[in-house]
Amino acid sequence: MAYRISDDCIGCGACAAGCPVEAISEGTPYVIDEDTCIDCGACAGVCPVGAPAEA
Repeated sequence: MAYRISDDCIGCGACAAGCPVEAISEGTPYVIDEDTCIDCGACAGVCPVGAPAEA
C-alpha cells in the first residue's frame, strides 16, 4: 500500500529528497504518486513532522 502525505506537511522537501524512486512531487502538501511508490517508508523516516504515512 502506498504512502500518503497528510496536511501536517510543512513543505520542507525532506521526503522528496529521501525518496529512492522519485515518487514525491512538490505541492501543498507534497504528493506521492501511488503508482511509483514502492512502500519503502524512506519518506516517513526523514520527515520532521511525520506527515507521510501508509495509506
